[in-house]
Amino acid sequence: MAADGERVTITPQAAELVGRLAERHGPLLFHQSGGCCDGSSPMCYPRDDFQVGSREVYLGEVAGQPFYMGPDQYEVWAHTHLTVDVVPGRGSGFSVEAPEGVRFLIRSRVFSDEELEEMAPALTGCQH
Repeated sequence: MAADGERVTITPQAAELVGRLAERHGPLLFHQSGGCCDGSSPMCYPRDDFQVGSREVYLGEVAGQPFYMGPDQYEVWAHTHLTVDVVPGRGSGFSVEAPEGVRFLIRSRVFSDEELEEMAPALTGCQH
């Protein structure tokens, strides 16, 4: 079960990596677009390098960093709990973890009916 209605969480290994990346790059943000070029993978950017659109869906914070999803992908995944994890291998060259030889990925599961009833509505636009 998601803790306290969280839509997105992070594994300890991924959180540790985010901490190291934030020390190096400053505040970060995650975005998952659903488009081409690793669009099904969460991308991690320096916060000032990515402009959040007014329709982007804010899912919450992971390791102290905001996580957004493109509105079209959110329509498909609104009923799903997401967990950010990290695995060996290179993902997109645009995501800050790429030079580390690892990549972030999403593990997911469908929310239970009870979780969905308790879930607060997702917010849109910049929340950081």
